[in-house]
Amino acid sequence: MNNLLIDARDLSRSYRNGREQIAVLRGLSLELQRGEAVAVIGPSGSGKSTLLNLLNGLLGPDSGQLRVFGRDSTQLDDDDWAELRRTRIATLFQDSNLIPTLTVERNIAFRAGLAGLQQHDGDALLQRLGIADTAQRYPDQLSGGQRQRAALACAFVMQPELILADEPTGSLDYDTAQRVAPLFFDAIRERALGALIVTHNPEMAQRCDRILELREGALRPWDSAVSS
Repeated sequence: MNNLLIDARDLSRSYRNGREQIAVLRGLSLELQRGEAVAVIGPSGSGKSTLLNLLNGLLGPDSGQLRVFGRDSTQLDDDDWAELRRTRIATLFQDSNLIPTLTVERNIAFRAGLAGLQQHDGDALLQRLGIADTAQRYPDQLSGGQRQRAALACAFVMQPELILADEPTGSLDYDTAQRVAPLFFDAIRERALGALIVTHNPEMAQRCDRILELREGALRPWDSAVSS
């Protein structure tokens, strides 16, 4: 089994704004191992969301090399990426990305079904996350924190190998985040997942194995002395 889940070398990505070409990522490199949690911090607009979307195939790099699960991204078409997102890569967005016409319980069952799982531990996940009583509610009947925890359950129920998370506890109040964060990291380590976590929360970042700072289009080891 290949323990290197992500191997990115010199990735660049630009956007066009009218006639102006704006470089967001410039020569970014990253390795992520199975069982490793890596935090990415950086100012707003530094390219963190662009990075996540490159790693889950929603965007392609302008240049550089990206290998995911040992496969060269240039050899992956849209169907290949869609299959990876159904079965091996779970992406947690800030807006929770729940299907509004399905209850929490059915959102979880749907997500497990997409991954090809007939049996799943959704009920146990809801219990662990402290929202078992929301199983029959719809997303618009939940608080922001409940929706975010339901999204966590949907991510873990598919039994992914890689989690890409954008502020996974951002909608939670402080006390709830303190309870949920250990469960999030316990699940990562129990299941030997790889996780890349974009966060502004220093406590969340400190729980990770490494902290990288995205600045001027590249990732560098975070130096707290310099940042402060």
